[in-house]
Amino acid sequence: GGRSWTNKGIFIEDHQPRMILKPHNTSNTFAGGVGDPSAVASGKYLYLFYGEYGYPGIYDSASYNVDLERSGQCISVARILLSDLDNPAGKAKRWNGKSFNAPFDSIGAPIHSLQIPKSAGGGPASSPKGKFHWGPSVSWNTYLNAWVMLMAKVEGPSWQGGTIYISYNKNADLGNEKNSQEWSTPELLVNRPGHILWYPSLQPLNSAKDIANKNTCLKLGQKARLFFKDMHNDKAEYLSEYIVEFKK
Repeated sequence: GGRSWTNKGIFIEDHQPRMILKPHNTSNTFAGGVGDPSAVASGKYLYLFYGEYGYPGIYDSASYNVDLERSGQCISVARILLSDLDNPAGKAKRWNGKSFNAPFDSIGAPIHSLQIPKSAGGGPASSPKGKFHWGPSVSWNTYLNAWVMLMAKVEGPSWQGGTIYISYNKNADLGNEKNSQEWSTPELLVNRPGHILWYPSLQPLNSAKDIANKNTCLKLGQKARLFFKDMHNDKAEYLSEYIVEFKK
């Protein structure tokens, strides 16, 4: 059960030189790093989709570049051989923009199609005005024959944002290195003005079909229940008020 977890070490990490400090970090949040992961198996690898929040280089207040920071942030991906999971420390490789060859504690490159363009308000994580997607939740959809990713969107300081977005990847096998990057432009799924929405995920229904198919949060069918954290008027609740039905 829940007490049987075994610490196998660090999967990926960022180090202090990449942390974005004052005077440039003014968003009332942490200084950088990686987090909010979602892992799926494809072929002989485990793929970890995660938020990339650090500076894509060594942060120096004298040479800081806001556009460079934005270019290196959003949702990224790393992978590790399934055969290495018993002893994984130091063995994961991050996507570097061309291939999975960046070390686990080096500089990764975000998935370009998930970044918000500067012209649409996209900005760095250190800014209270920068917009970016974060908090991926990935599942394989047997009805669509595609991967589905949910994500939240930051639109203000302290991770404020009242929307949830969805993206698709039609490549069943993520093993071809380019396949892991081919996500569709995120589309709006939920909009709750004045609320703060975090950590969306899709879960199976308690239906005979889902039970028979042994569906989980990692494998779903045409219909799934949507969960997310909703913060509003000093209340913070994990809600499930919607069923998502996919159409081809």
